[in-house]
Amino acid sequence: MQGLHLTADLFGCECDASLLIDADTLAKICKEAVNTSTLQIVDETYHTFPEWEGQPGGVTGAVLLAESHLAVHTWPEMGGVTLDVYVCNFLTDNSGKAERLMEELIVAFKPKQQETNRIMRASKDQEHSTDELLLEWINKDTAYGFRANRRLETIKTPYQMLDVFDTEQWGKMFRLDGVFMTSEKDEFFYHETIVHVAATAHDAPRSALIIGGGDGGTAEEVFKHPTIERVKMVELDGEVVRVAKEHLQSVHKGAFDDPRMDLEIADGLKYVADQSANPNGDRFDLVILDLTDPDTPAVKLYTKEFFAQAKVLLNPGGAMMMHIGPPAITPDRVKELTGYLRELFRIVRPLGVYVPLYGSYWGMACASDTLDPRAVDSATIEQRIAERNIGDLNYYNEDTHHGLLALPNYFRKLVS
Repeated sequence: MQGLHLTADLFGCECDASLLIDADTLAKICKEAVNTSTLQIVDETYHTFPEWEGQPGGVTGAVLLAESHLAVHTWPEMGGVTLDVYVCNFLTDNSGKAERLMEELIVAFKPKQQETNRIMRASKDQEHSTDELLLEWINKDTAYGFRANRRLETIKTPYQMLDVFDTEQWGKMFRLDGVFMTSEKDEFFYHETIVHVAATAHDAPRSALIIGGGDGGTAEEVFKHPTIERVKMVELDGEVVRVAKEHLQSVHKGAFDDPRMDLEIADGLKYVADQSANPNGDRFDLVILDLTDPDTPAVKLYTKEFFAQAKVLLNPGGAMMMHIGPPAITPDRVKELTGYLRELFRIVRPLGVYVPLYGSYWGMACASDTLDPRAVDSATIEQRIAERNIGDLNYYNEDTHHGLLALPNYFRKLVS
């Protein structure tokens, strides 16, 4: 049953009117298109509907193919047509033939406008969902995706839908509610950036709070700094941690077993509120908001009120790091979040890194009243990396430290 399903909705068709109201004319065009595509007709049937309010009725046609089917519906009163082509790729790949059939029919109807969809159906390996095409809609007009070798796990937690896939491109890949989170092969772009820009600019970070970050990748990067004595991680969904421990060992590299790890499965919003209200509550040199996007259960952690509470948890000289989204795709969100931070912190440094899994240049921000990562020169960054013996860095170094903070003009204007 693995195959390709094509659909097209055609509007304002300028073909000869008979093609929309005469079953024989429609059948002839469909047969010619099928033959041109070299697909094979098994049977066919067409039905002409009666007049409606003085207008000719449309025609519905179905062509049974050895490879599957073609369906056509016409609406002559609005010059509209819907097309549906599905081909099975069980013994041979018929995708090219299906594409040719659809193209031939679209040309024949001559639409002024059209909407088309391309859907990959099922899998060559039903047991493991091999060859599944994964798409993430970054916004209503932009999607990004790739193919998975197999689906390893899919569960519905109390908070979200969680998937783990094995992919050729990224190795094991993890997503939440259809949004790509992290993968084995590209995790360092995100995790090294969200940690080391602030941690290396700090002269000796001893404690860090991570809100979210259940895959463990951020904690693993924090632990590379030998001065760290404690990492407090507050993750809402315990299933994320379980899945990370089971499938994403190459991302967290055993961070959950580090004796300095203090993991709490709890609501980060409540934890920060409680600690900020307590004069003797937890305080940290680094606060890292490693969250899902604002249109998720994390939405309340993207407010000015929450940022203000998180700021209370910073020790003198401390800094907060967070991601703020892709400036080219969600500019309003990036501008809003940066604005909130600037109302609360004396120093706010937006930065950006291209994250391959996300298919976009991704914005982040470092916020502090005293720590300025841009003010630390490259020689000092290089010296600290060496003195702290921070190895296994695939992206971050003394040059990329400042490169991350060098904003393209459009990003600079957006957050100025």
